[in-house]
Amino acid sequence: MIFRRTLSLPLALAVTAAAADLPIREVILYKHGVAFFERAGQLNPGETARLDFKAGDMNDVLKSLTLTDPGGGKIAGVRYDASETVEKRLQDFPFDAGAGSSLAAFLDRMKGARLEIMLGTGSVEGTIVGARLIRAADPDKIPERETVVLLMDSGSMRVFDLGAAGAIRFPDPKLQNLLRDYLGVLSQARSRDRRSVYVDSAASSPARDLIASYMTPAAVWKSSYRLIFGKQGEPALEGWAIIDNTSGDDWTNVRLSVVSGRPISFITQLYEPRYVTRPGAELAENRPVAPIVFQGALADVAAAAPVGKAMAALAAAEERGNIAAQPENRAIAGRVARMEASSVAAVAQARDAGELFEYSFSSPVTVKKGESAMLPFLQQKVGARKLLIYSESYGLNPMNAAEITNSTGKTLDGGPITVYDDNTYAGEALVETVKAGDKRLISYGVDLGTRITTAFDSSRDVVREIHLRRGMLTTRSAVEEVRTFTVKNVDAKAKTLIIEHPQRPGYKLISTEKPIETTSNAYRFEVKVGASAAATFAVREERVFDQTTSITNVTPDTIATWVQNKTLSDAARQQLQQIAQKKTEVAANEAALRGVQNDLTNLTQDEGRIRSNISSLNSVSGQQDQVQQYARQLAAAETRLAGLRDRQSELGRRKAVLESELNSLMEKLDF
Repeated sequence: MIFRRTLSLPLALAVTAAAADLPIREVILYKHGVAFFERAGQLNPGETARLDFKAGDMNDVLKSLTLTDPGGGKIAGVRYDASETVEKRLQDFPFDAGAGSSLAAFLDRMKGARLEIMLGTGSVEGTIVGARLIRAADPDKIPERETVVLLMDSGSMRVFDLGAAGAIRFPDPKLQNLLRDYLGVLSQARSRDRRSVYVDSAASSPARDLIASYMTPAAVWKSSYRLIFGKQGEPALEGWAIIDNTSGDDWTNVRLSVVSGRPISFITQLYEPRYVTRPGAELAENRPVAPIVFQGALADVAAAAPVGKAMAALAAAEERGNIAAQPENRAIAGRVARMEASSVAAVAQARDAGELFEYSFSSPVTVKKGESAMLPFLQQKVGARKLLIYSESYGLNPMNAAEITNSTGKTLDGGPITVYDDNTYAGEALVETVKAGDKRLISYGVDLGTRITTAFDSSRDVVREIHLRRGMLTTRSAVEEVRTFTVKNVDAKAKTLIIEHPQRPGYKLISTEKPIETTSNAYRFEVKVGASAAATFAVREERVFDQTTSITNVTPDTIATWVQNKTLSDAARQQLQQIAQKKTEVAANEAALRGVQNDLTNLTQDEGRIRSNISSLNSVSGQQDQVQQYARQLAAAETRLAGLRDRQSELGRRKAVLESELNSLMEKLDF
């Protein structure tokens, strides 16, 4: 917006309010994308403390902002910029001071307002009729002029040259305050992504110290480590915190802390206005009544029914329309606790913060906005030993590794580790967050001086247990698997090797050598390998599985095999032998029954052929002897058929008895 010099200074003096400075005093960075900020300063009577934030941060600010007066004073309330756009907010003002606007154009929009003009030692006041910018035909010779026409209290209209005015103002206090608010919105428009929070102090209030604390989104701090193995002495661990100042404000001599851990954090839409759609409610008596057209009556009785139905329908409609609103009131209560400042030590003081862990830097830290910094938070001896680690997925060579025991008494945040061995770069690794007293393995390189091969062997399955209940036989068998690792060390120094063997579902470890530790998915075995030597190590596992089958489907030979199992008790062996004997009898009876059935089938077929021959010979003369011979054969076959049928019936009855006896034995089986 462009104003003439005669207006810019007085307006600037009129709209500028006293503001208290609340610089950032403390910053705490977390691992889940937010940071804690504390601002502190003095708020004098009539001053306003202004805190600027990114528009996207306002939800977190409104959720976490706390204001504290250490002297015990009370904070009445907080104002903040609405979430509406600048263009929408400017629509509520009668002014227009857009880019390129002149003072005359601004005043011309204020027609009807009272204006006071300071001219020399006096002043004049009147109502604005209009204003315009006068441009000459030759601007190089005659400069442009801005004039305003005022309706004086005497009734005359006068033209005033604004270039001759020392100052102008609106005598109406309400209009002056409205202009101040308008210019404040325009000032905010220069940074569309910024929103302000205001804390006002009454003119009658005493001076007070004000502390403002809040959480806003921030860049996550990172940690990196250096693990240093020297020729002598304990290894040393050095930790650095990498921080980024993306807040938009300078951090000058602030108390800085970094926190390890991930508390739950979320975004709640508090900044955007929230509207609730209310239900409509109306009394039936307030609704207009529509005219009713009645039909002519055909009979007295018939006419009564439609009228009664119409009245009942109208009553039902009125009842449906009479809806009682049931507004629901919900109260949302929150409690925000301000974080206490941590004590600090020479480099960084560490402390538990609930389930989190905090490092506080003892010296004030300065990081300009848009800059980053590396700050050491750990530098001390640590328990660590060099070794090798191997898993079959690594191939032929194991990995150079280190076992780190967190003896620092502090939580080590997860991050990359650069390993130095005897002042030489040895490799890099990643480590998860390690609590105090816990330990981790890290691998940082490939050991080309050690080669490992594996061999696999599996034994046949062996029946370990046999159970029988209600005719269902369950056998528990086991298969033993052996994986042998052959380690060859070609270096002239002894080595310690950690072999990681995966845990497999259904397998049980039966090795005599027990693992030194077990993870969620692997066993770890420690193997010592001498200088320029070889070693072997075997991992034995057993897989146990059950197989269930019905005893009726098992052959006597299979039962005889189970009877020889040494794990069976004498009573169980005797019961199985009885079952096997009875199954043998059943099988023999079945074989005899099948033999009789085959004989019956063959003999019946022979009778058919004999009868066919007799029928053919009866029509031929001189074949009576042959017919008689066939008749004798047919009679003999009938006698034999009668005997076979008797035998079939006997074997059928025997089958039923044997099956009943077998079922009775199976029902009694239980071991």
